[in-house]
Amino acid sequence: MGENTLVPPEFYLHGLGHFHPENVINNSFFTSLGMDTSEEWIMERVGIRTRRTVLPLDYIRSTKNQRADGSKAPVLYTNAQTAVKATEMALARAGLERKDIGLVISGSCSPDHSIPAEACVIAAELGLSVPAYDISSACSSFAVQLHSLRSMRPEMLPDYILVVNPENNTKVVDYSDRRTAVLWGDCTAAAIVSPRIPSRFALTHSTIASDPSGWDKVVIPTGGKFAQNGHAVQTFAIRKTIATLTEIRGKLRGDPNKMYFIGHQANRTMLNSVCERAEIPAERHLFSVDEFGNCGAAGAPSTFSLNWDRFQKGDEIGLVVVGSGLTWGGLLFDVRGSA
Repeated sequence: MGENTLVPPEFYLHGLGHFHPENVINNSFFTSLGMDTSEEWIMERVGIRTRRTVLPLDYIRSTKNQRADGSKAPVLYTNAQTAVKATEMALARAGLERKDIGLVISGSCSPDHSIPAEACVIAAELGLSVPAYDISSACSSFAVQLHSLRSMRPEMLPDYILVVNPENNTKVVDYSDRRTAVLWGDCTAAAIVSPRIPSRFALTHSTIASDPSGWDKVVIPTGGKFAQNGHAVQTFAIRKTIATLTEIRGKLRGDPNKMYFIGHQANRTMLNSVCERAEIPAERHLFSVDEFGNCGAAGAPSTFSLNWDRFQKGDEIGLVVVGSGLTWGGLLFDVRGSA
C-alpha cells in the first residue's frame, strides 16, 4: 500500500488591510533625544529611514518611554481601535460587511491586556457577537494563525474569518537603547479568510516550526521592555528564512524566478542577505521595513496589503516569517484572478 498522506484543502484570502498611525519617527528624531547614533549608523546597520508610533512624540522626548511610577504609556489608539481601521480596509477589498465575519482571531507581541483575549476586545469594538480567541506566536503569528485554520476541519469553521495582528510595539520600546529603539514601528494588519469560499488568492501551502531552546533570545518580560540578542537572532532569521523558502519553492506551480517574496520585516540588512543568498531578483522582493520599521507580526501581511493591487493571475507569493520562541513559518499563495 502507498503512503496515505492527508493534504489540507485550499484556504482562501479575500481581503487584506493595514493601518499605520500618523506619528512619524525619522532617524533625526533619535539624535534629538541625545542618542549616540546618526542617519548613517542606522541606515548601514538596519536600513530603516522612518517608522510610525501610537505614542505622542512629546511623551517620548520627555520620558524616553520610561515612567518611574510604572504606569502604562499614553497612546493615540488602543490595539482594538487600530484593528478596526485595518479590518475596514480588508472588508472593503473583500466586498464584505462586518456582519459577514463569523470568527475573530488575534495575535500580538504586546496585547493591551493579559486577559481577556485581545480578539474579544476587537470583536466588541467591531460590534460583533461571535467566537473570538487569540493565536499568538510573536512575529510568526500570521503564518501560525493561517496554518492552524487551514489544518482545521472546514465544516467546523464559518464562511469568513477575521485574522488580526495589532502590533503597536513602540509601547514596550526603551528609547534610551539605540540597539532596539531604531528598529520598531507600529502597524496593524487584518485579513479576511475563508475555508470554503473561493477568491483570487488561494493559500496552497503552509508550514510552521520552532526551536524552543532559543526562547530567551527575544523577549518582552511582563511589564518590561523589548530585549533581544540581535546577532544571534539575525543569523537564525536568515538561516530559517532561506530553508523555508527552499521548501516553498518546492511547492510552486510556476517558474521559481517569478515568485514574489515577502519576508519578516525585521530590518533591511537581514532581508538583503536573504535575497542575495537565495538569489531572489530585486523586482520580486517586496518590502516596507525601510519606511515603517519592524512591525512585528503585522510586518509581512501589511507589506502584502500595501502591494494588494500589484498581483495578477498566475502570480505566486511566498511569505516567510520568523519570531521569538524561536519560531518560523511560511505561506504560499496562488493568484487565481486579476485585481
